[in-house]
Amino acid sequence: MDGMNEKWEEIVSKISKQFAEGEDVDLDGIIFLIGVQELGQGFRKFKKDEKLNVMHIAICRLLEPYGYYEFEAYDEDGWPHYRKIEDLPHLKPGHQTRLMKEAVIQYFEESGFLA
Repeated sequence: MDGMNEKWEEIVSKISKQFAEGEDVDLDGIIFLIGVQELGQGFRKFKKDEKLNVMHIAICRLLEPYGYYEFEAYDEDGWPHYRKIEDLPHLKPGHQTRLMKEAVIQYFEESGFLA
């Protein structure tokens, strides 16, 4: 197992224990939790369209260090907004997943969640 897979498994394990009573949380679930964290309004019930927006916040935040998005400002409701700087390259699904996992690992390393 390479270093990325080991780090990914550690993240899944920690988050699953903390938020899902040991059930494995998938990539989308982790992205959603990052969005909730970045929104900063605490965990609450989100409407369906809000869930998509929360996921979008996370994706923008995760891809910001790669130069695809740039934080602009918070709106009057406290939601962060990002500006697209560069289009994502067309990636095959497996490569897309790998990019998002790398971005998640980087996010958790920077936050101190991952030692």
